Amino acid sequence: MSSSTAVRPTVFYLCVALLSLMMLGGCSTSNPFGSSSGSQVAPTDMEPFSAKVADFDDLEIPMDMKYNNDDSMVIRTTSFEGGILTYSGRVELDSLKLFMISALENKQWKLVGEAQTKRTLLAFTKPNKTCMVVLEEGFGGKYGYTNATLYVTVDMAASGRLNPFGEPLTN
Repeated sequence: MSSSTAVRPTVFYLCVALLSLMMLGGCSTSNPFGSSSGSQVAPTDMEPFSAKVADFDDLEIPMDMKYNNDDSMVIRTTSFEGGILTYSGRVELDSLKLFMISALENKQWKLVGEAQTKRTLLAFTKPNKTCMVVLEEGFGGKYGYTNATLYVTVDMAASGRLNPFGEPLTN
């Protein structure tokens, strides 16, 4: 028997033994997450899947979308709040669109219009507020980054019976 034919069964048995050890490791009863009680992780221990947008408490965006400070701006006066807020992340465009519709409707925004060409435009309103959401695929198409731009306006004068200069209206 030559040495090469004797090595083949040894290598074969070694591979079978390693494969068996790896498979047995998957049958372990210990919990790699630290809890042996078999209970599931409480929802409060899980990371949130969305975050509020800037200082606008009634707007949400997925956690996978990162704020782009260079292309964003917010303005606040006594009678107006608003801004152009840009985000990007590795999120599928259709999934992001459905998330935005669901999240904003859950915050009592009303979807009043939608248009889709190369970009997707979603128009939402609330009393004295508007939010236009523009979604588009960035470089790389569906395998690259998706961009979201939110155009937000809050008319403080309309909500507080103020004139455009922030002064109370007189009858």
